[in-house]
Amino acid sequence: MSTPRLLVIQPDVTDPAGPLGEWLTEAGAELDVRLQPEDSLPTSLDGYDGLVCLGGGMNAEEDAEYPWLAEVRGLLGKAAGTGVPTLAVCLGAQLLAVATGGKVIRAADGPEVGPALVAKKDAAWVDPLFADLPLMQDVWQFHTDIIERLPPGAELLASAPRYPHQAYRLNSCAYGVQFHIETTPAVVRQWAADAPDVAATAREGTFDDEALTEAHAEIAETWRPFAHRFVRLAAGDLQPVADKRRTLPLA
Repeated sequence: MSTPRLLVIQPDVTDPAGPLGEWLTEAGAELDVRLQPEDSLPTSLDGYDGLVCLGGGMNAEEDAEYPWLAEVRGLLGKAAGTGVPTLAVCLGAQLLAVATGGKVIRAADGPEVGPALVAKKDAAWVDPLFADLPLMQDVWQFHTDIIERLPPGAELLASAPRYPHQAYRLNSCAYGVQFHIETTPAVVRQWAADAPDVAATAREGTFDDEALTEAHAEIAETWRPFAHRFVRLAAGDLQPVADKRRTLPLA
C-alpha cells in the first residue's frame, strides 16, 4: 500500500486528532495537521490523498467570530465535489453539510452528551467503511447543534432516535459523522470543565473515571478498524461506492 497523505484540519485546540490520528498513522497515513486559525490552509487539495476535519466548539456558520470557517467549508466542498476521500467529525460533519447544501441548527431537544449508540441504516451495509461495523456502534456525543437537513443526494449511514442524522456519505467518499471517535477521557473532562452547563445534561456518572475508560475502550474497538479502512480508501486500496455525484452548491 502506498503512503496516503492526509490533510487534517483542527478547528479547535481542545479537539486534537487524538486516537483517531494514531489509528490513521498506524495504518500508514502521513498526517499534515493544520490548527485553526494559527496554521494556514492550502488553497487546493493537490498533493493530498484525503481530508479529515475535526470538531470544535463553534457553530458551523459562526463566520463573524471565526472568519476562517468559510475557507474550511470551501475545502470540504471541493473535496466532496472532486472525489477526495473525506472524514468530517462532529463540527466537521456540520461544516461539510453546510458547504454542500445541508442545514445545521441548534438542537431543539437539548445537547447530546456522553457515551451513546448509533444504528446502521440500510445504505451502511454496502458501504466500504461502514459495512463491517456492528449494527449498533459505540460513540461519544458532545454537541449542541445538529444537522437538520442532509445535503442533496447524501446517503444516511447511521441514526439515533433523538437526532437522526448521525452519519452520512456524500457522493462516493465524503463522510460526515455527527459524533466523536477521536476523544480521550482527558479531552472530554476538559470539555466538561469548559462547558459545565452542557456537561450537566449528561447522565449521572458520565464523567467518572471508570465510565470514561470503559466508553473509550469500546469506541476504540469499533472505530480503530474503521480508521484503517479510511486510510485504505485514501490509498486507493479500497474501492468507494459507485459515484452518484451531482453538482454541489459551495458555501
